[in-house]
Amino acid sequence: MQDIIIRKMEKTDFSKVHALWMTIHHFGIRSVDDSEEGVFRFLDRNPGTSVVAQEKETGEIVGTILCGHDGRTASFYHVCVREDCRRRGIGKAMVVHCMKALKEQMVSKISLVAFVDNAIGNSFWNGEGWTKRRDLNQYEFVLNEENITRFNN
Repeated sequence: MQDIIIRKMEKTDFSKVHALWMTIHHFGIRSVDDSEEGVFRFLDRNPGTSVVAQEKETGEIVGTILCGHDGRTASFYHVCVREDCRRRGIGKAMVVHCMKALKEQMVSKISLVAFVDNAIGNSFWNGEGWTKRRDLNQYEFVLNEENITRFNN
């Protein structure tokens, strides 16, 4: 880990961050939310809580967490470490960095979604003592004109 810096994600990181996301298996990218405009909007709304892991020597981005909150509960999105950099403590260091930023903002809980078929991600979170929720269902609704009209009818 001495060769890695964990730091706040900046807008100028977007192209490197997006390129990393495109290499990660079992990763869900959404065209609107994960576009440059969508990520910039997220960073503006959640200043100082998202992080990158960057190689000191090359400047290459090898890990990311998009982290935001509503004042009570934080959410982690796109938690990833480049596959050849895993098992070096980078993921844990990024999570701790986010935890400290959230604690400063008086946020008391973090939630995240890991796809069922993401064995590596699920193993990480389970191994670190995160609680898998079995008491709720997660729903989502894509906001577009067609869906809103259908819902309203």
